Amino acid sequence: MDTAAVVDLGRQALWMTVLISAPLLGVALFVGLVIGVLQAATSINEATLSFIPKLAALAITLAIAGGWQLTTMVDYTRAIFQRIPGLFT
Repeated sequence: MDTAAVVDLGRQALWMTVLISAPLLGVALFVGLVIGVLQAATSINEATLSFIPKLAALAITLAIAGGWQLTTMVDYTRAIFQRIPGLFT
């Protein structure tokens, strides 16, 4: 196994991590920003006010995008397993 193959596997793993986590992180960022603006506008500084909507939004996002995330991870894992015999030749 040469260094190019290792770098390629690492690059693919990092890209897959970004791709899988992007929907959840994007929704958490958006909801946190909206709640932060509302808290600043109303001067309500309650910790659970930002936590509960984020949790609900992430649960909804996971219910919607979870199937796609799982399929993407299974395809990636299958591709990695299929590459294993060629890595050591």
